Amino acid sequence: MSFRNVVCGLAGVGLGGGVVASFWGMPFGGNNRPKSTVGENVGGSVSGGGSSGSLKLSGSNVNPSAFFKYGFPGPVHDLHNREEYVSCYDRRLKVPYWVVEHITPESLGNRSGDRKNSFFKEDESIPDGFRARLRDYFRSGYDRGHMAPAANAKFNQKAMDETFMLTNIAPQVGEGFNRDYWAHLEYFCRQLTQKYGSVRILTGPLFLPKRDPVDGKNKVTYEVIGNPPSIAVPTHFYKVVVAESPLRGPATDNVAVAAFVLPNDRISNETKLTDFEVPVDAISRSTGLQLLEKLPSNKKKELCKEIDCHITVREFTKALPAPKSVPSLPPPHK
Repeated sequence: MSFRNVVCGLAGVGLGGGVVASFWGMPFGGNNRPKSTVGENVGGSVSGGGSSGSLKLSGSNVNPSAFFKYGFPGPVHDLHNREEYVSCYDRRLKVPYWVVEHITPESLGNRSGDRKNSFFKEDESIPDGFRARLRDYFRSGYDRGHMAPAANAKFNQKAMDETFMLTNIAPQVGEGFNRDYWAHLEYFCRQLTQKYGSVRILTGPLFLPKRDPVDGKNKVTYEVIGNPPSIAVPTHFYKVVVAESPLRGPATDNVAVAAFVLPNDRISNETKLTDFEVPVDAISRSTGLQLLEKLPSNKKKELCKEIDCHITVREFTKALPAPKSVPSLPPPHK
């Protein structure tokens, strides 16, 4: 069975059996919940006299929405609008729900930002108890994996720096994945700007079920890192690519779409990129996210039928500057 069939099958199982990495909740809003949202809207349905605001339902004084006077429990979606990307952060798992970015031939052609001047940093806009910490990744065995890659944000230093916020980061296997196949997939997305004037990319983590060899049941299991353990290690990652405005041929409002799901594990560079291609609906079922629902089917083309979807293997580690060496200390005085 192909990897694509496995992913689509697992997504179907997750939806039907309730075993799915669902994202409960309210429509996405700003960094903080607006003051007049669910709590007050529910409260707005309360009728009756007196200060208690109790419901008049068949003589009952039941009013569950009055709980919100003590504070609305959430979930709160931390939405951040950055220079190159927009991210939505999951406070429970301490990784992004999703990250959306936009690249163009012009944005990639401007190289004002320099990775050497950037460093990973905690996002202080996240409340202290829900914030991913730098120390959580220390000696965890995982890379701090970018959802929106730094190489897509070279057009100015601020954009580059923002990609190193931990709200854009999730734990990724390093050798064979983050530093290899995942980086090749990111480069593939950048290469699309040679054929399209606008490329939009949705990236995020997945927590997919797999069959337990002991009892045969489908279960979602994942590692948690940090001290105390609080950052979830995704089992998979996905990218949904939307390519607009072909640079050659007649002008069209059609868009080319492809979706890929990769396991968070070592992947041989010999593996075809199309082996990881899945329907967009499979990612929707596995995440609970509504994806491209406003894109008419007659305007959508399959990207990998429009172009040859394949990775270009590059040695990314050689492209990065070598770390500065620690100056040698003078010999101690005797």
